[in-house]
Amino acid sequence: MPKAVFYHNPRCSKSRQALQYLQAQNIEMKVVEYLKEGLKIDEVKALHEALNVDDASLMIRHKEAEYKLAELNKQSTTQDILQALVDYPKLLERPILLVGNKAAIGRPLENIQAIVND
Repeated sequence: MPKAVFYHNPRCSKSRQALQYLQAQNIEMKVVEYLKEGLKIDEVKALHEALNVDDASLMIRHKEAEYKLAELNKQSTTQDILQALVDYPKLLERPILLVGNKAAIGRPLENIQAIVND
């Protein structure tokens, strides 16, 4: 298994649960606290590709106040959404595990377990 990258928010119980699982599995990974470090556009584009979702809005937390600040709506383009993630990292659905060219959002945890066991 190539080295993994785990996009983590320590204040999120699902993210903490996934990190605990990955550590118990001895997964070699880089942990990115994206709220502290921020996100770069190339990084967000790579995540979008690796998640293999047509609809970039699946990467977004729609109920966050930043959703309105970013002026996003149902008609927002993929580019609008990816840029909003750079501008407002709190919008990133979490946690996300990236392994090679595959990624999974850890809601539910089974999504991450599947990518680890792939």
